[in-house]
Order: sequence, then structure tokens, then C-alpha cells
Amino acid sequence: MNQWPIIFALLTGLFWGTYGPALGNSRAAEKNPFKPYVMIGVAYLVWGILGGLGGMAYTQTSFSFTAGGAFWGFAAGSLGAFGALTLTLAMFSGGTAMPQIVMPIVFGTAVSVTAITTVLQTKASFNPWLWLGIAGMAVCIVLVAYNTPHAAPHKPASPGAAHASPPAAT
Repeated sequence: MNQWPIIFALLTGLFWGTYGPALGNSRAAEKNPFKPYVMIGVAYLVWGILGGLGGMAYTQTSFSFTAGGAFWGFAAGSLGAFGALTLTLAMFSGGTAMPQIVMPIVFGTAVSVTAITTVLQTKASFNPWLWLGIAGMAVCIVLVAYNTPHAAPHKPASPGAAHASPPAAT
């Protein structure tokens, strides 16, 4: 059995699972919920382009694109960017007081939406156990959300702090 898909899936879970805490660290350092979003965009740009070009070179794939492939690739990237933005908005609108609730909702919902979207797109018959799995995911979201310890949220900078003068050199 080829183990690579499982290894890469576990690595994806590791990366996405540490995304929330890393985002929280950036937000705390910047004292602003939107500055990290800019760096998220830069990271998507850098790693997306380098990873895509590297993968294309490795597989010796043509560097030309079809209209459909380009459209859906851009759509996928846009959906990812909108997801990062709405995560930022979730935290900005009060989620910093409860990140342990926001992140499980994000990842649990994503799995369920992927399953439902696949059923709708393929028009395939689905196993009724899928709905039990989605309901189970909802239960898991609640269990994880309410039992994950997190540090207290950072305090926002005072309104004048951003414009304060630097300390005088001695």
C-alpha cells in the first residue's frame, strides 16, 4: 500500500492544526487582527508559486494552462484566501476570547462541506453513514471546542500607542 497519501494528509493536518496558534501569535505580536492576513497572503503567494512551479518541474509538466484549469485554480486560491479572511473576522469579532471554539468549527465544518460538495458535484449515491459522520463531526467540534485549554487573549493596544514616540537615545 502506498503510504505517501497518508503521510501527506497527516502533514496537512499538522500544518493546518498549527495554523490557528501561529495566527494567534502573529495577532498578539502585531496587536492587530488584520496585519497577519497580509503576511498570510504573502506566504500563499510565495509558497503557492514556488510549490506549484517546483511540482510542475518535477513532474515535467507543461507550463501552459487551460482556461478551465486556470479558472478553477484561481477559484480554489480565492476560496482559501476568503477562508483566511473570514477566520480573521471570526477572531476579530470576538473569537480571540474563544479561539478554542473557532478553530474546531472551522476544521470540522470544512470536512463536512467537502463531503457534501463532493456528493452534490458527482451526483453519486451516498451512504447514509455519511450523515451520521457529519453529525458525529458536530459532536466532536463541541467536545474539542469546550475541552481545549488556551492562553488568555492579548489586550489590544491603547489608541495612542501606535503613534507614540520611540524612547530617546541615550
